[in-house]
Amino acid sequence: MNRFATVAVTALAPVSWGSTYAVTTELLPPDRPLFTAVMRALPAGLLLTALSRRLPSGQWWWKSAVLGTLNIGAFFPLLFLSAYRLPGGVAAVLGSAGPLFVVGLAALVLGERARLRTVLAAVAGAFGVSMVVLTAEARLDLVGIVAGVVSSASMAAGTVMTKRWGRPDGAGPLAVAGWQLTAGGLVIIPVAALVEGAPPALDGNALLGYGYMMLINTGIAYWLWFRGIGRLTATSVTLLGPLSPLSAAVIGWAALGQTLSPVQLVGMGIAFGATVAGQLFAAAPAPVKSFSSTEKNDRNISMDLTDGPVRR
Repeated sequence: MNRFATVAVTALAPVSWGSTYAVTTELLPPDRPLFTAVMRALPAGLLLTALSRRLPSGQWWWKSAVLGTLNIGAFFPLLFLSAYRLPGGVAAVLGSAGPLFVVGLAALVLGERARLRTVLAAVAGAFGVSMVVLTAEARLDLVGIVAGVVSSASMAAGTVMTKRWGRPDGAGPLAVAGWQLTAGGLVIIPVAALVEGAPPALDGNALLGYGYMMLINTGIAYWLWFRGIGRLTATSVTLLGPLSPLSAAVIGWAALGQTLSPVQLVGMGIAFGATVAGQLFAAAPAPVKSFSSTEKNDRNISMDLTDGPVRR
């Protein structure tokens, strides 16, 4: 599969995540974000792990726990806390800052060259998202802001470390996604029980919503996301992030009867243009590497955005 096709397939993940707001508001029980996070992550993780027919071994038990906590277990609760403490627009803008974290971390950890035009593309994407989602009534809350920033940093670190550690011999992106989703879901369970108590009663709409969230919005989406991380640079993957709030805005207009102002349409154009530009600026992806041992996984990996190959 060529790079364009890989980017297009990976982009389906953030596009799918844009449906989360509509499904949550229309189908799921209200005020149960942590229970929803568990229902998204744990069943999907167990299903993908079963389909992959592969369990972690050796150091991959703790590596999967670390990555699952960064990408899922910490990210989901902090994201929901931010969303509850802040207007949705402010929370979305904080989330769109994730690519900037990845650019910095990828330069430090992976050796990916932090080009100025890539940074500008990330900034332009966040600016475009702000035009789409921010309103004049937006209010700020310190706890919500901190939670939003830390959630973005958590997933950024998870994305970079997923790229850094690669995956063991014989384990594909299906297995890696399953391990991380399972670990992340298990991390959230005690927090959900402490904060929200017993699970709510579920009607038909809730079962339909959770089924969609588990299978499409999480299971397939995270499989595609981790597959993309394995084939593209970490920066290239994260620059697809603005597609999530853009997808949410389009779904709100098409399915929920929400209106889009001229300013929002301009912002969508800027964010989408920045996403496309970010992919054009990125170099060809590194070839997929299979590591024969934990030691090889732990060697320094240097990614050069100008020519792509992995150098050890």
